[in-house]
Amino acid sequence: MTRAALSGKGAVLVLLGAAGALLTGCASIQQSDVEKVATTFEDPSGSPEVRCGLLAPTALVALEKDQSSPCAEAIQQLPLQGGEVSRVDIWGGEAQVRLGGDTVFLTQTHAGWRVVAAVCEERGEAPYDCEVEGS
Repeated sequence: MTRAALSGKGAVLVLLGAAGALLTGCASIQQSDVEKVATTFEDPSGSPEVRCGLLAPTALVALEKDQSSPCAEAIQQLPLQGGEVSRVDIWGGEAQVRLGGDTVFLTQTHAGWRVVAAVCEERGEAPYDCEVEGS
């Protein structure tokens, strides 16, 4: 092989390695963002307005309709238990965060990660049963 051919292969390997590092970095950044949104939403001492701002639009509308009150009032009535994050799963633009006292589902929007379901109870093979749920 010529020196130029070796240099070309080396450049490709370097580029592939750099791309892999960037993708790994993106995943860890996403995980950090997802965890932060979930724990902030679940924090009962947090500002109701901030917590409402973390809801996806469909979840916000559903919560206000189900509770027959504005989000800032309704969110204070939810049994959000929060706790330490035990697991984060991210599938493209969807995520699930398991906390000590709840499971939260999130979606990635143009405004960042937002909560689409919370106060969720696992039901084996059946879908989760969630008190807060938007589509």
